[in-house]
Amino acid sequence: MTQEAQMTPSQRLLTDTSIKRVDAYQEWMNRQRIPILTGHHIDDLNKVSLAQWDWTGGSGALVDLVGSERTTGAFVAEIPAGKSWNPLRHLFEIDYYILSGRGATTVWQGDGPKISFEWQAGSLFSVPLNAGYQMHNGQGDAPVRLVAVSTMPLLMMYFRNEEFLFSNPFEFRDRFDGQSAFFADEGQLIGKRSLETNFIPDARNLKLEFWAERGGGGSSTSFEISGNTFGSHVSDFKPGDYKKGHRHGGGAHIVILAGEGYSLMWPDDDPAVRVDWQPGAFFSPPDVWWHQHFNYSDNPARYLAFRWGSQKYRMPRLFQPDERLGAGRSQIEYEEEDPKIRQLFNEERVKWQALQAK
Repeated sequence: MTQEAQMTPSQRLLTDTSIKRVDAYQEWMNRQRIPILTGHHIDDLNKVSLAQWDWTGGSGALVDLVGSERTTGAFVAEIPAGKSWNPLRHLFEIDYYILSGRGATTVWQGDGPKISFEWQAGSLFSVPLNAGYQMHNGQGDAPVRLVAVSTMPLLMMYFRNEEFLFSNPFEFRDRFDGQSAFFADEGQLIGKRSLETNFIPDARNLKLEFWAERGGGGSSTSFEISGNTFGSHVSDFKPGDYKKGHRHGGGAHIVILAGEGYSLMWPDDDPAVRVDWQPGAFFSPPDVWWHQHFNYSDNPARYLAFRWGSQKYRMPRLFQPDERLGAGRSQIEYEEEDPKIRQLFNEERVKWQALQAK
């Protein structure tokens, strides 16, 4: 039997060079004429070089990491000192995290009143789906830098129509009806370690809920934010400790908020990709790859993870990895892990302590 005869119809389609395959999201990225950052990780979002970006009216760089699986996408951007972005609206969910600076966002629904809320470095928020909004830099002497993660790639590749995504008049008033206090409500805890809210003033200092099951003496709080199905959570863990290896679906992006250490990411039975990190590092574990976070510093480590999954709104199994894995494990207990994991961590911890003693 020939190799081609053994292929599935989908495999034969992929090898047919006579078919021009369309990647609407890649084409959109190329038209932005700004840097496109790829690979598994970015060393420091604060140091990424940006270029003028017509879409926002500021500057930016697109982030297209392997682990996004093109279900989510990211960008790092700036609002110039004392300036504002262009007014925006779009038919995809987006979360913003402020890396540095302070300012405000104005949001409106249709012809309704405009409401504004202020933010600072460490703030996390999501503009309601397809509402109009504009970002403003509240300081006249320095740019605001931020990172955003959105569901744009999935929507862009599905609809393949920019006018539909960026100029759609539909108003999701079930999510946002112009309430003046929409971003002022402190929110409420729902379920275990989940906060339903629309605005986190400072994710770096937010009180978290203890989570013994993941190890590392860590705590975690997830967010049901602005009625989205795309979510996020903040986790921390103790100095000189590490979390248990775990896995989930693709599309997650992690930004380090505090601590020094590294993470390992690996598929079953293959070598690990190592990501060394400090505040500002950004990486994305690929679909159902194991990954594990190690803090060799003397301070707690904290990170913000943007990821699929909602406690409140059901999604297909593709976006509910624990269900998709079925009987497969989604976490490796300490007693089950490869002894080389702890050996490497102990060696890294000793190296770090020796550097601090110099």
